[in-house]
Amino acid sequence: MSKKIIVGVLLTAALIIGAGKVMDVKKPLLEAKQEEVAPEVETETEPEEVKEIKTEEVKEPEKSAEELLEEQIDKMIADMSLEERVLQLFVITPEALTRVDTVVAAGEATKEAIIERPVGGLIYFQKNLQNPEQVKEMLSNTYQYYREAGAPVPFLSVDEEGGSVARIGGQSAFGVERLPDMRVIGENGNAEEAKRVGDVIGSYLSELGFNLDFAPDADVLTNPQNEVVKKRSFGSDAELVSRMSMAVVKGLEEHGIYATLKHYPGHGATLSDSHKGYAYTDKTLEELMGEELIPFKEGISEDIHFIMVAHISVPEITKDTVPCSLSPYMVTDVLREQLGYQGIVITDAMNMGAISQEYNSKEASVMALKAGVDLVLMPTDFEEAYQGVLSAIEEGELTEERIDESVRRVLRVKIEEVE
Repeated sequence: MSKKIIVGVLLTAALIIGAGKVMDVKKPLLEAKQEEVAPEVETETEPEEVKEIKTEEVKEPEKSAEELLEEQIDKMIADMSLEERVLQLFVITPEALTRVDTVVAAGEATKEAIIERPVGGLIYFQKNLQNPEQVKEMLSNTYQYYREAGAPVPFLSVDEEGGSVARIGGQSAFGVERLPDMRVIGENGNAEEAKRVGDVIGSYLSELGFNLDFAPDADVLTNPQNEVVKKRSFGSDAELVSRMSMAVVKGLEEHGIYATLKHYPGHGATLSDSHKGYAYTDKTLEELMGEELIPFKEGISEDIHFIMVAHISVPEITKDTVPCSLSPYMVTDVLREQLGYQGIVITDAMNMGAISQEYNSKEASVMALKAGVDLVLMPTDFEEAYQGVLSAIEEGELTEERIDESVRRVLRVKIEEVE
């Protein structure tokens, strides 16, 4: 065999052997690459347990009841026009709503008036209340008209303290127990008897269809010559008045009737009657804190829903004669900030002499809302008051934010009423 042939054979053999080695090297490299890819394929078919854990990790935390309530209020406000929100801040008589002389029923006129002007609430007096069947039908229809109009439920209110202030208890047609003046209840000093007053009144008000009572009178009778709340007050001892007032509140609220502490900062210290004209007390804030304000502080600690602010002036505190119901210092600085009250502030009736003799309905209503009040009760001229508030907002004297602040407080209680 020639040398060339031998060399060729050797070279061919070497190439075959080399190729085999190369193939052997590639095989483990391919297997290694497959092993590297394999874990990625496996993650696509994770066990169900792993998937569940990951799902739970990204789930948003459940909202609290308070957060859900705030969202509900936000939505209600967003769905209301400015006019509808402003109307929520008025409690008026059914006569002011319907422009009828005396309202004793709720028919088409009432329904049309509610559609046009769904105010925050209505207040009824003895002339509106004739007998149980008539009142039940009137209030039930009124409530239903609000629902049909898509408006928030109304506050259907009355002054029912017992004794000399009893729009229902003072009429034999209703067949309810006639309660004595609160002065008599206070003289007994028995809080259980005061609780029974709340139970009795709350029971018949609830049955008739009311949901708000402007009672009890939490005034401390510190001026013996005072004739305004002389019989209506539980007495001259602040702690006693506080204890008795809150007992009545408890009795009312157990029947689903919202109570109202009145008349902040204390009408028992005055001599004159704010129903007739200017009334004042010359006490300092420190003095009021030590006596007249004690029942209100107790009510605030117990989360009272309503406090009524009086039209009395406190010149030693405010350095002017502006009634407390129109005073930013007495409503916002003292009641809200110093005493920490977050519930609804309502004025006493705005047609009383202390207001009507000094201010027109627009001025008084705008001043009250600027002061921090939430509900304006019975302006002398409702239409003037309502349009006046809208004008004040348009002119920048009042802001929508201020209006919504009060609407939010009102709706919070109304949602609670529905639930």
